[in-house]
Amino acid sequence: MPFMERFSLKGKNILITGGSRGIGRVVAGCLADAGANIGILGTSTETAQKAAAEIAKEHGVRARGYGGDISNPEDVEASVSEFVKDFGQIDVLFNNAGICQHKPVMELTYDEWLKVIDVNVNGTFLMAHAAAKYMIRDGVKGSIINTASISGSIVNLPQPQAAYNTSKAGVVHLTKVLAVELCGYGIRVNSISPGYTMTEMISSVDPSWIAYWKNAVPMHRLASPEELAGAVVYLASAASSYTTGADLIIDGGFTCL
Repeated sequence: MPFMERFSLKGKNILITGGSRGIGRVVAGCLADAGANIGILGTSTETAQKAAAEIAKEHGVRARGYGGDISNPEDVEASVSEFVKDFGQIDVLFNNAGICQHKPVMELTYDEWLKVIDVNVNGTFLMAHAAAKYMIRDGVKGSIINTASISGSIVNLPQPQAAYNTSKAGVVHLTKVLAVELCGYGIRVNSISPGYTMTEMISSVDPSWIAYWKNAVPMHRLASPEELAGAVVYLASAASSYTTGADLIIDGGFTCL
């Protein structure tokens, strides 16, 4: 195989959670541009189907949208099962959906804590478990890519986000555990840990936080979602055939300090 063809995703079927907007939506388009067929799983079926239709039209690939709550086991099973029925098999799962809560720990309610953990950790587990089940059943040497965060490795400033940081640390370690347990089936599991990235979520926070982050990042700017896509394409493709259990930090050098 010519070297650059190892990065091709032509014919791969990729399911993306949180793919209707933000990082997930941008990366979904990049994966389609590399040749993949795309499934978008979002909380709103209508929004997911709209994003899928845009991707299919723009990139000439098959794309479908699905609705469901990744923290609900029944929704997860139904969505993954429907994706496999529509596309034949699941080759790659980009486990990207997540939520954040900016609240001082002494003001954080238990229900708020549980909500973040439930979506970010339990949802990541449920999706990975469901996808791996079908990969194993169908003999697919698949790839699972989890979106963690630099927040899983550091305590961010100036924003208070105890639940989010804890959840992303859990995603990093869950990735390593799954990588070890699933490698015998030929399934690779890795994560990406983005730094501060300009999305709808970031644009709604206190402007003074953004100024702080830009000053602290050695590159003195935030990332664009497109700058995360290369790592996902790599981890989804044959180019990363010996990469599993890795956490790729993409942060402009922020965690080097």
